[in-house]
Amino acid sequence: MKTINLAESSIRELNQALHEQAGECTEREWQVLSPKGQHNIAVGLDQSMAVDILGHAGYFCAGMNKKATVTIHGNAGQGVAENMMSGTVRVKGDASQAAGATAQGGLLVIEGNAGARCGISMKGVDIVVKGSVGHMSCFMGQSGSLVVCGDAGDALGDSLYEVHIYVKGSVKSLGADCIEKEMRQEHIDELTALLNRAGVDEDPTSFKRYGSARQLYTFKVDNAGAY
Repeated sequence: MKTINLAESSIRELNQALHEQAGECTEREWQVLSPKGQHNIAVGLDQSMAVDILGHAGYFCAGMNKKATVTIHGNAGQGVAENMMSGTVRVKGDASQAAGATAQGGLLVIEGNAGARCGISMKGVDIVVKGSVGHMSCFMGQSGSLVVCGDAGDALGDSLYEVHIYVKGSVKSLGADCIEKEMRQEHIDELTALLNRAGVDEDPTSFKRYGSARQLYTFKVDNAGAY
């Protein structure tokens, strides 16, 4: 295992060392010490490697991830796993706002709570939150799945497209064009698979499903007030 201590090395040096593995990956297990909430840790990875960050991370940790498995043993700041393409990002603590923003693939697991706009404009990523999510989560979500084992704040799924949203707890309010939908067997099967991938022990039949009413896909003057 390769160990880099950010008390002695810079973020640029860490990311450069990780990016150098893209050609011929010789070090597949990495450990990052003393992150101390610094920003842009382990961004733009493009190789099958495991990176363990032992502490809290700042903004955009594991952003643009591709193939790698990144585990944050602490809390994560704004935009964790932003624009992720594939791989897995796991936050052992809480995540700030915009977790998984615009992410196009892979799996993001947040073992604590997530702040506002979790999954904003998500485009194919699967996000599993063991705690609760803040307001405007899944705003303009296009595809993928958001699983919330706790509660959801105001305006859940506002202006979403085809994201599947599963919430076990209460929802403070639904956003424009987001409605509760029937939980059929196919959705129970999908949710079961997502929970298993995330390593979360929850009963899939205890969740409710939310999705798009498909009334805002094209402009209708009668719906002008909802845009």
